[in-house]
Amino acid sequence: MDDIQRKLALIDAQLTGGPINFHKQIVSTAPLLFAAAGLIAGILLQNILGLPIQFWLALLTFYAVAAVLIFAIPRAARLGSFSLVLISSCALLCFTCLGATRLIKFHQPKPNDICNFVTDERRLATIRGVIITEPYIEQRRWAFAKFKPTDPASSFYLKVSEVETTTSWAKVSGIVRVQVAEPVLDLKAGDYVQMYCWLDRFKQPTNPGQFNVARYLARKNVFIAASVKSRNGIELRESSPAGFFTKLRRRLRETATQALLGDLSPEDRNRGLLEALLLGYRRNIDSSTYRAFRRTGLLHFISLSGMHLGILIGIIWWLCKTAGLMKRARAIVCIIAICLFLLIVPPRPPTLRAAIICFVFCVSFFFRRKSNPLNTLSLAAIILLLIRPTQLFEAGWQLSFASVLGIMLFCHRIHFFLYEKITGLPWRVKAPKAKPFFRIISRPGPYLLRLFSTGLAAWLGGAGILLYHFYTINPLTSIWTVIAFPLVALLLTVGYLKIILSLLLPTAAALLSIIVTALAHSLICIVRFIAHIDISQILIGHVPLTLIILYYCLVLFAGFVYFRRPLIRKAICTVMAVFIVAFLGVTKWQRTYRDDLVLTCLDVGHGQAILAQLPGSANILFDAGSLYKSNVGQRVVAPFLDYIGTNKIDAIIISHNDVDHINGIPEIVEYCKVRNVYANNAFFSKTDPWATAGTLKSLVEIHRLGKDVNVESSAKIKMLWPNEDMSRNEQLSDNDKSQVSLIEFAGKKILLCSDIEKFAQKELLRIFPNLRADAVVVPHHGSISTTDADFLRIIDADILLCSCDRSQYERQQVERQGNKQKCLYTAKDGAITARIDKKGALQVETLIRQE
Repeated sequence: MDDIQRKLALIDAQLTGGPINFHKQIVSTAPLLFAAAGLIAGILLQNILGLPIQFWLALLTFYAVAAVLIFAIPRAARLGSFSLVLISSCALLCFTCLGATRLIKFHQPKPNDICNFVTDERRLATIRGVIITEPYIEQRRWAFAKFKPTDPASSFYLKVSEVETTTSWAKVSGIVRVQVAEPVLDLKAGDYVQMYCWLDRFKQPTNPGQFNVARYLARKNVFIAASVKSRNGIELRESSPAGFFTKLRRRLRETATQALLGDLSPEDRNRGLLEALLLGYRRNIDSSTYRAFRRTGLLHFISLSGMHLGILIGIIWWLCKTAGLMKRARAIVCIIAICLFLLIVPPRPPTLRAAIICFVFCVSFFFRRKSNPLNTLSLAAIILLLIRPTQLFEAGWQLSFASVLGIMLFCHRIHFFLYEKITGLPWRVKAPKAKPFFRIISRPGPYLLRLFSTGLAAWLGGAGILLYHFYTINPLTSIWTVIAFPLVALLLTVGYLKIILSLLLPTAAALLSIIVTALAHSLICIVRFIAHIDISQILIGHVPLTLIILYYCLVLFAGFVYFRRPLIRKAICTVMAVFIVAFLGVTKWQRTYRDDLVLTCLDVGHGQAILAQLPGSANILFDAGSLYKSNVGQRVVAPFLDYIGTNKIDAIIISHNDVDHINGIPEIVEYCKVRNVYANNAFFSKTDPWATAGTLKSLVEIHRLGKDVNVESSAKIKMLWPNEDMSRNEQLSDNDKSQVSLIEFAGKKILLCSDIEKFAQKELLRIFPNLRADAVVVPHHGSISTTDADFLRIIDADILLCSCDRSQYERQQVERQGNKQKCLYTAKDGAITARIDKKGALQVETLIRQE
């Protein structure tokens, strides 16, 4: 009986895997997994704790000595599997210390680093250095770009060598990001230049959801921005000839681009897709196509990864096999192709990860060893993190490795689970097997099912990261992958084949160009059609990190934790899944249907963009524009809408036709669902000297605004100014004809004054002598010179909100001294949010909290 019980226990242990057996299997098949996990853990711990390097070096020494002592124990004296656990644990801890140490060293600037010369205040300086990237000229593709009073800017990175002091030139180190306020056409990478510029630290974002440029560049050890007024501020001191690799890379890139694109026009949207899909350069892809790929969850197709490189290497392998080369010779050719490919495409994490995996695959033929996918993926993670440990915190790196890891861990399980369920269906069992359709379905690995399983596994790996960084869930991505993948694979195959044949058989390549263009056009149409259906993306908004951690705990628990009683495992998984779904559902509901009134004045510099989230579900946007900031529709307003989980605007109310109030509206209308755009009668008048109103009307359908805005909400919006007589008054300025709105809810009032000046302010008080408000968006961005002395005093608001830039704020600080009302400025406080609850309590919050 004991023997039977022992065998049953052994069967249970084999079924559950057991921690020791599972650990032993990992050590024997993928030992580098422990090193990669330790490296990641060390980087995360150091980023959270910020411990000194001496602490980690002491721990590293201790664990290294412990590992050596364990290895020194004779094999006969070791405790079997337990010693294996000790050795792998020591390796994991050693790499944990190594990861923390590497992060400290990476962020440890030299004493003469340029960042030590710049404090929080910007300063004028003359610097010298070598340009290390090709100057990039800003692409102005937003609708009102032609109204921007400056030329397109240029940017590049400069490796600084000297800075001028009061006495002499001082040696410095580090990298700065240079921005020139006009196109730079005569400079190139490798030039040694001297420039007279402003040096400043990058600023933190001032609006929720806005891209954090300071954090992004800090992860690359770039902390300083250099602003140059014009090309004349840069002196070319030495134009050093480009090095061999620079010339080779430039020539290869130009050759590959010409071989792929041929004579396609730069305005052709197929050109942008092909350049992104096959060469990894996404700057030229049009915004509508990019959004369609993002909304459908198919953005990974235009990010060079393992699929792209795998198809390219597969083509080269097949060509070499056709030519009669042996496997080792094919591997050498493929390694050369991988190196050339890396010289052509941008060095992004997915591309580098795929290159390392392909390289290991090719090298395995020389040692006649079969590479383990998990071990190879771990090696890629180790190499990339040792080069730059801060990649761990970037969405691209996380998505790349999480998606591939999800495929490795869950693809086969999902495939066999679905296959068993499909083959076990009653209609499938009774179906006539002789028919061709059922013969295809009956094969062990049906193509579509395997493709769906791969897409679902990749989605499971990346869903949490996508939700955390991009605030969305794309539950139908696996289905769209099945639809789009055959076309993408065919396009990649024909495209890469065209590039290769362009060097050998130009005529055949010319014929392939027709096919490539047709395939690209078809892919764009399919993805746009799927995106137009608008059922593939659920916008949630920002979620806490703890929820993402819980999601991945659920995925790993469901995949790798077993109990003798499966019911326990199912119950735990069900509880975790219900909690996550319920949390997301409640969060989405609360952000869609509100009890409070929330008004957010975004920081757009000299301009205005105010979103009012009314009680219920209505969202009203008052203006969206900026005088000096570029493309605020896509860069400020759209990210904010994503952050708060809103993809619907019931009405956009245009105050008047000044460009700093309307130049972001076309991008917003294109980005999300906008029910109506309204403007008052003055906006439709024939006097439009700057052609701004005409430009907007040619892009967006605009309706005439009545006295009130009809929305389903307990809050009321009243249009106070201008009346019909003033709208037709040709002697009034456009500012004095701008719309004034009053929002009332729960006994509180918020007055939005737009750009009215002294005349309109006096008339407004004459028409509404009892006009009072609890909060006021100050007229004309808070300008003192255009504000009547009695206007704000009579309104008697507790809080004044000024949407202004830094220079306006500094002037108003001096002029408003002694003002008892609380003044908030977007230039100082960032985005300002005023919240009125259903009891009438008014609270104001700012993104930047002042000490």
